[in-house]
Order: sequence, then C-alpha cells, then structure tokens
Amino acid sequence: MKMIKNNWKNYLFEFLSIFIGVSLAFAMSNWGENRREAQAESKILIEIKNGLQLDLSDVEQNIKGHKKGIETCHHFRQLIETPNANQDSAALQYFYLFRDFISIQNKSGYESLKSKGLGLIKNDSLRLEIISLYDFYYEIIEKLEEDYDEMQFNKNYYLEINNLLVEYMIFDEKGDLIKINHPKNLTTKEKKKLLSYLWRIEGNRKYVLRYYKLMKGKLNHLIKTIDKNT
Repeated sequence: MKMIKNNWKNYLFEFLSIFIGVSLAFAMSNWGENRREAQAESKILIEIKNGLQLDLSDVEQNIKGHKKGIETCHHFRQLIETPNANQDSAALQYFYLFRDFISIQNKSGYESLKSKGLGLIKNDSLRLEIISLYDFYYEIIEKLEEDYDEMQFNKNYYLEINNLLVEYMIFDEKGDLIKINHPKNLTTKEKKKLLSYLWRIEGNRKYVLRYYKLMKGKLNHLIKTIDKNT
C-alpha cells in the first residue's frame, strides 16, 4: 500500500514537472513571438514615420508652389488692367502661372506592412489611420494633381494665353523672356477670355490647397500617433 502511494506521488510529481516544463516552454515561445512581433511593428512604424516626414516636405513644397501660382494670377491681372504694371521677373512669373505639380509619396513602409499583414499593428485606431491615409487621402491628392483635367494648367491654358500675349513679349539677345508689355490692343472679348483663364487657374489652385491643408493635418497627426506607439 505504501509502495502504491509512493508510486502515485512519483507519477504526480513527474506529471507536474512535465506540465510545468511544457507550460513554461509554451509561455517562453509566446513571449518570444510577441517580442519579435513588437519589434517588427516598431520597425515598420518607424519606417512609415520616416516616409511621412519626407511626404510632409513634399506637401509643403507643393503648397508653396500653388500659392505662388495664385500670386502670379494677381500679377497678370494687373498686367492686363494696368498699363504701367511692374514687369520685373516676367519669365519667372510666366513659368509659375502654368506650373503643374505631382504628388510624391513614400510608400515603402506601408508596402512592408501590407506584406507582413496589417494585423501587425495592434492598435486598431492607429491601423485604421494608416490605411485611410495611404488608401484614401493619398489616392485623392494623386488624382487631383496628376489625373484631374482641371488641374493640368500647362496643357489647358499655355497655348491659349501664350497666343494672346505673344505679341507683347520682349526677349533679349539670348532669346530669354525679359518683359511682357501691357496688352493694350486686346479686344474686349480677348481681355475677358484672359481674365476668365486666370480666374479658373486661381480657383483650381485654391481648391487643391484646401485639400493639401487637410492632408497636412492628417500627416502631422499620424506622425504624433506613431511617436506615442513606438
């Protein structure tokens, strides 16, 4: 009887030893896996953040460019309306009037995340914020700048405006544009046509600027959220 009890104790001890060993091994494996996932998540978030900071710089440049385009519309209105309008930097003003922009997006971090699985980001709100920025807001700004016909200023307006103003352009001996004289011989219809082009260019630049302002806020907010989660 005593031997049976001793055997039972031995069996129980062995069972508990095996159970504890297996449980510890399983726990250590889970801990190691969670640690690796946390490290992978942190690495990808840092990569995404670095890309966002580069994107933010591009957004700032495009904002400045569109604002300069709006200033140029004002410059050409003065040229049309005022005989003695200032004509310094005429070539640069003419360049900015028709300048188009592209949206440069650094998506390598987001592509890495998608390849590993979006579920790698444990914070649900952070994951949703990342997805909405890259798959929604970035898509819209790209389409506005590169696909939306209204925003293709060079294609839509250069030839028309150039044909109306070419008679008043002054070039130096190198062939560089140095001045555009007041277009005094324009008909009323031609003058209104020019003004309508400037109005439309300015309106479209203001429209895309409103979207850039929204996207800039999204970028800054996501950068701050990533900082809190890394």
